[in-house]
Amino acid sequence: MALIVIASLLSLMSVLAVWTSSFVGDTDRYVQTVAPLATEPDIQEAVTNRVTQVVLEQIDVDALVKQLSDAAAQQGVPQNAANLIDNLSGPIKSGLTQLVSSTVNKVVTSSTFETVWVDANRAVHSALDKALTGQGGGAVKLENNQVAIDLGPVIAKVKDQLVAAGLGPAAKIPDVHTDFVVFQSKDVGKVKTYFRLLEIMGVWLPIVTVLIAAGGVFLAVNRRRALVGAAIGVALAMLLLGIILTVFRDFYLDHLPPGANQAAAGTIYDTLIRFMRATIRAVGAVAVVTAVGAFLIGPSRPAVAVRTACRRIIASVRGALYSLGMKLGPVGPFVHRFKRWIGALILLIAAVVLATWSYPTWGVVLWITFFVALGFAIREFLDTGPESDRPTRPGGVSGPPPATT
Repeated sequence: MALIVIASLLSLMSVLAVWTSSFVGDTDRYVQTVAPLATEPDIQEAVTNRVTQVVLEQIDVDALVKQLSDAAAQQGVPQNAANLIDNLSGPIKSGLTQLVSSTVNKVVTSSTFETVWVDANRAVHSALDKALTGQGGGAVKLENNQVAIDLGPVIAKVKDQLVAAGLGPAAKIPDVHTDFVVFQSKDVGKVKTYFRLLEIMGVWLPIVTVLIAAGGVFLAVNRRRALVGAAIGVALAMLLLGIILTVFRDFYLDHLPPGANQAAAGTIYDTLIRFMRATIRAVGAVAVVTAVGAFLIGPSRPAVAVRTACRRIIASVRGALYSLGMKLGPVGPFVHRFKRWIGALILLIAAVVLATWSYPTWGVVLWITFFVALGFAIREFLDTGPESDRPTRPGGVSGPPPATT
């Protein structure tokens, strides 16, 4: 019992360890995770607002208005009209803001931004890996406890488009580097040690968890019930972890720095833990399927009823095919003789497929479960008993097919 409880708790830590190992240690996986953010409306809006603000800070509206006024005076425009231009700084600034914002939005919603976003995230992942794990050398740190993307290339592209649109003063905008924060927490430095530990355990902890659970089941008096209990324990651990992630999301958003875009922050959080949520669902699905399977092989009335019904259906199909001339020859006795070994082989193949599948989802688990059930159904269909070419009557009794009227 103690081993099963320990395994259930370690399953929760295993998911965190696998996610950390993939998030920090696997650049391709990290980039694949954050790449879709470039097309998220909340992210595009937040980046647009940030870049627009930075670009407008580089344009001296008062100087632009004075330039227009002086140009009007040089062209012989009456002084009253020139003074009127001086009073139009507000509308000019508003129009300029609209022009810059629309130009930035065009850049941010284009494929150019997607490329910049992916390249920048691939570059920043190296710094993130070094900062959180201490590997790779160099005095790398996360500035202000942030994981941030440099928007300099986006600003440069906006500058070129503004100049092309006829806004001459935009050509004087210097090279500006401003950051878009992907993740920020004052505790990033504190969790460095835990990140490193979880990354190391990312490969081994799941294996240790499975071995401890197997040991608990093997040492139990009633192994089938112990297996059901272990599966339920893991399922509950996954449910608890899912609840923790949901609660922490609200906590994280409530503690964002002033001025942060909550919608964008929420989208980023959901994206960063998407793989973890998928893992939680996959592990939970495996646990539920295991618990149901262990229950169905038991002696309870519902389990016996389900097995009996399945055997009768399969026997009816086999009997119908026999009446049409089908013969299994030596296959039936062979399957009957090695029935247990065939069942063990089916389960072993399913376990290997699941264990070697890169980042399985709950859908993958359900498909594997379907093929396992299909394999057992085929095994039952081929099991005609110890005698060759003898159809089976409904209910699993070997012998000639029932007489028909």
